[in-house]
Amino acid sequence: MGMDLEAVRVGFPQAVPMVGTLGLEFVELDEQTATMRLPDQSVFHNHVGGPHAGAMFTLGESASGALVLANFGDRLADATPLAVESKIRYLKLAMGPVTATARMVRRGEEVLAELDAGGRPEFFVEIEINDAAGATTGEMSIVWTLKPNRKPDSSS
Repeated sequence: MGMDLEAVRVGFPQAVPMVGTLGLEFVELDEQTATMRLPDQSVFHNHVGGPHAGAMFTLGESASGALVLANFGDRLADATPLAVESKIRYLKLAMGPVTATARMVRRGEEVLAELDAGGRPEFFVEIEINDAAGATTGEMSIVWTLKPNRKPDSSS
């Protein structure tokens, strides 16, 4: 199940240009966890000198999206992954580089079984954002769906 993890690592910045714009880096990627890092770059700082909230949101969403591709990228001909809803809580001022670690809440096999049964599955990805010292500075959750692709009408 899933997509070649090295293909996700290499292709993600091209598929999602914002990843390259922010200079996001992969720290870890497998079918259960994706960790990405936002380097400390003054151009993306906020008014108090830490990473801008939008940059941290993009970091978390990107880690989540990489995890979705790792699990379901081999099924893009059948379904399109889309973020449906997200929530973020900023818990503590982040300074310096930050990482976001995304984790699947549902097993990929369950999601695919629902898709294969004709459904449009929704599933949560939970994300923790940490500073370089390991302190949790933010928490996110994103609801994703696999929207079935329309099949070409073969009757015409």
